[in-house]
Amino acid sequence: QVELKESGGGTAQTGGSLRLSCVASGLTHSYYTLGWFRQAPEKEREFVAAINWSGDPTYYEGAVKGRFTISKDNAKNTVYLQIERLEPEDTAVYYCAAARTHSGGSYFDADTYVYWGQGTQVTVSS
Repeated sequence: QVELKESGGGTAQTGGSLRLSCVASGLTHSYYTLGWFRQAPEKEREFVAAINWSGDPTYYEGAVKGRFTISKDNAKNTVYLQIERLEPEDTAVYYCAAARTHSGGSYFDADTYVYWGQGTQVTVSS
């Protein structure tokens, strides 16, 4: 049974930082790309970043590149999302998701991902 479990969300001030974690279990990691999405109130879910488990390719949504860093720890089966210089617009539920690496879909597209976590809330106060 595949499970993606996010943690690390919370309330932070503008300009601060947070590190989100996603522990992945029940899947053969080398076959998957792990991504982060977020959904703000009354907005659609949007892609944030993704990383290939077996290699180094990383992908970022243009607006967050430079403030967000995705990384992984294979030994801990964990993918991280480091967020720097938090902005109120970063307030959202952040989701971890897994896509089969050679599925042919775009990692920027939520439909490419087959497994999802429950999400972790990030709230940025101004």
